[in-house]
Amino acid sequence: MDARLCQIAFLATLLTVGVLVRDFTLRPEQMALTFASGLATQALFIRMLRLQKIGYLSALITCFGLSILLRADTLWVHPLAAAIAIGSKFLLRVHGKHVYNPANLGVMTSILLLPGAWVSPGQWGTDLALAGWFVALGALVTQRARRWDISWMFLVTFLGLVALRVLWLGQSPAVFVHQLGNGGLLLFSFFMISDPMTIPNRRSMRLVYALVLAAVAFGWQYVWFRPNGLVWSLFLCAPVVVVLDWVVRGERFGWRPLRSERHDTPESDSKRVTTST
Repeated sequence: MDARLCQIAFLATLLTVGVLVRDFTLRPEQMALTFASGLATQALFIRMLRLQKIGYLSALITCFGLSILLRADTLWVHPLAAAIAIGSKFLLRVHGKHVYNPANLGVMTSILLLPGAWVSPGQWGTDLALAGWFVALGALVTQRARRWDISWMFLVTFLGLVALRVLWLGQSPAVFVHQLGNGGLLLFSFFMISDPMTIPNRRSMRLVYALVLAAVAFGWQYVWFRPNGLVWSLFLCAPVVVVLDWVVRGERFGWRPLRSERHDTPESDSKRVTTST
């Protein structure tokens, strides 16, 4: 089964629970416009570029990510962010790979350029039980995508730096426990930086990239004391992937399309068919 189906099911559950229980301040119209704009943009590029074997699973994941992360005072910010995010998958590419994580780029473009847009870092709460679900379900998705290494390396490195800071400042262990229950951190670790289309191809370089991301996120949050360190680190470090792939080459990842998305013959069914979009 395509790992993206697990991710979609989890993100849909997360969004539903968040809206009903956590009060995400997200309006139904904003969600509807996000998905309409994102899927329409995906369909437009598929038709314009005459692409085959390209479905809508990745576009759905991007729309869920935008709905979960982005907040705005108006209705037009979310659909515009979705169009920018999906469009970047086709327009901003190097050697067949996305330069930026689409959802991350949509969020960053919105908070930098669009009025009345923001990211709410405290929307997840600090419930350790919720954190446990993030870890369990996140590990399931990343292992199915065979890119679990970068998630765990980032999480261990970032939390390790936080633990050292707690010890250095003589703070209460509760400060560190607070990070363990940070649902936003776990969502970022398992469902954003693990996107196989925007991380280095070679495993050794993925581990290096995770270290860089963790260092930048930690510095942004605890050295410069700026908000949204996680999304900023992913945005700023995206070009590093291009350099790492150039320094050490590796096999590029490709999602295997679902049978319903494929147009190959029974003879070619046994072959691995991949797509980069």
